[in-house]
Amino acid sequence: MDTRTEGIRVTPYPFSAVVGLADLRLALLLTAVSPAVGGVLVRGEKGTAKSTIVRALAALLPDVAVVRGCRFACDPAAPDPACPDGPHAPDSPHFRRPATLVELPVGATEDRVVGTLDIQRALADGVKAYEPGLLAAAHRGVLYVDEVNLLPDHLVDLLLDAAAMGRAHVERDGVSVKHAARFLLVGTMNPEEGEPRPQLVDRFGLVVTVAAPRDATDRAEVVRRRLAYEADPDGFAARFEGDERELAARIAAARERLPHVALPDHELDRIARVCLAYGVDGMRADIVVARCAVALAAWHGRDVVTADDVRDAARLALPHRRRKDPLDPPGTDEEKLDEALAEAEAQQQEADRAAQQQPGDDTDPDDDPPPPGGGPGDGGPGPDDRGPAPQQNGGGTGPAPQQEQAPNPPGDGQGQTAAAAAAPTGAAYRTRNLSIARRGTGGHTGKRSPAYARRGRVVGSRVPQGKLAGAPHLPATLRAALHRRGTQQGGAGSDLGGGAMARAAGRGQTVHPRDLREAVHVGREANLVLFVVDASGSMAARKRMTIVKTAVLSLLRDAYQRRDRIGMITFRGHEAEQVLPPTSSHEVGVMRLASLRTGGRTPLAAGLRTAAATIATERRRDPRRRPLLIVVTDGRATSGPDPVTVAPALAGVSTVVVDCESGPIRLNLAGRLASALGADLMPLDALEVNGAATPRRAA
Repeated sequence: MDTRTEGIRVTPYPFSAVVGLADLRLALLLTAVSPAVGGVLVRGEKGTAKSTIVRALAALLPDVAVVRGCRFACDPAAPDPACPDGPHAPDSPHFRRPATLVELPVGATEDRVVGTLDIQRALADGVKAYEPGLLAAAHRGVLYVDEVNLLPDHLVDLLLDAAAMGRAHVERDGVSVKHAARFLLVGTMNPEEGEPRPQLVDRFGLVVTVAAPRDATDRAEVVRRRLAYEADPDGFAARFEGDERELAARIAAARERLPHVALPDHELDRIARVCLAYGVDGMRADIVVARCAVALAAWHGRDVVTADDVRDAARLALPHRRRKDPLDPPGTDEEKLDEALAEAEAQQQEADRAAQQQPGDDTDPDDDPPPPGGGPGDGGPGPDDRGPAPQQNGGGTGPAPQQEQAPNPPGDGQGQTAAAAAAPTGAAYRTRNLSIARRGTGGHTGKRSPAYARRGRVVGSRVPQGKLAGAPHLPATLRAALHRRGTQQGGAGSDLGGGAMARAAGRGQTVHPRDLREAVHVGREANLVLFVVDASGSMAARKRMTIVKTAVLSLLRDAYQRRDRIGMITFRGHEAEQVLPPTSSHEVGVMRLASLRTGGRTPLAAGLRTAAATIATERRRDPRRRPLLIVVTDGRATSGPDPVTVAPALAGVSTVVVDCESGPIRLNLAGRLASALGADLMPLDALEVNGAATPRRAA
């Protein structure tokens, strides 16, 4: 299938030409066979053909028959009774077209996704006209979301709700519309840019981790094929035309077989045992494994689900569902999954033996039972295409935090004993909300600092700057239209009271584009939270450092929940180090914190200079995201210049100084630093919501 964009003919890269990625290929094909599986989330580093293979999938899907003139792609054989463009007669004219591939950009708004009121028709003609969104365009096709981890959570919720129910329900702007929205949902993401919430990941049916080939021959073949495709796309596609037709025919056959595949009770019991042994929460895992096993049986031409289908489905549907804490490092935990499968197999064998052993059998109850887990004949996915292979790249839970250590800056010989081992971290607690007091404009949607936003409490109206953002502010729009009409008639403007507005609305007051006013909302934004942590010898007492690391861990968790980007700078010895460049990957921040070591002198000024440089760089990169600096220190500076001299470099940066000073005699050096920075001063024991102390403004 060729895709066409504004008259430009584009030949997609063939699905069957992609080298390797067996698990991803199988997951996408199973979703094409049964969209009820719930979509596929593809995790992988950049340059691993994630987008290429997803875009190639649409070419394998069967053509669809569509009622002519229906904006919601109704099937003429079974039109949607609730279609907003319906009802459609059984003999409605129709045509056939390829399945669509709709790409959802990261910057898409809610009204673009679900649709909204047609503003121009509503105001000019006085009718409620619904303008369909991307969910309607993707019906009976593929909806592809690149960088799904960067998409606002409420939009991901909308997509997953529609994918699960097969319908989109729109209640906004005075419009109430329901329409069919059955599509293959595929999301891709780069873990380096941050992990989505586990609750969102859990709602994807299948999750596959991909990595670049580690074999030189495979890497060379990838380059060879890519160069050949770029030189002659049509000729390259022709080489794989036979393989593409075979895959397309196999998908169509599996779709026809799918309703007739039986899931025996003993295999359903096996699914339940595997999910219990693996320790997943809720029932979604059991349902997805069952649907995936049925799709696997249909894909392989079987009418009954087998144990192999259940094993292979579990390997695709379960590994991502074990994360209990949102800051746990993601991973497939293959070893734990193998144990769960073996345990379920042993329980199944025990149940089978109990069912076979009837009263009066000659079986000696003292005979030794066979060893659990079975022997070599137990089976399991082999190296063929029956199921996913154990993941070699990107699998496992990853190294423990102690194995990933930030390089240690050179010390000066003092405090090196304390640096021999990293202090442990305690259990995180709920922290006070540290935010930027000034109201922001045009920031990233989040939950930390107040800001003018696209969503939130309406506080006024304004003339749109360019295209109207969302729904108009109707009262302000009508007032502007009435004022314009009064001015044109030679008066000072019409009466703008409520009665005049009601009369204008009742008789269809004409509204020109220049009359439109948009609502001004105040909500919350996400920030760049930059931690500057004192790791010098003055913090080396293990109990004290444990308290400090626990506080930073709690702030990291708070930043995760508020959708912030984070960065971390530590200072010890004679210099500061950026141990975590600004990122959305909070899990990496936890790992860096766990390996944090202490010792040496206290170059506090160096830490502040590094923070100023980092903030300046991030402002150039993303001027919409406001920084919040959190300095965790006792205020002592035993190396370098006086930190107060660095304060001008951080002018205008909202800062909180967390005072770690303890003991009966306190020098209030952190308070002096906070005064120089114009920062809020937060005693360490006031950070917790239920803490006894209270935050205070620096004197």
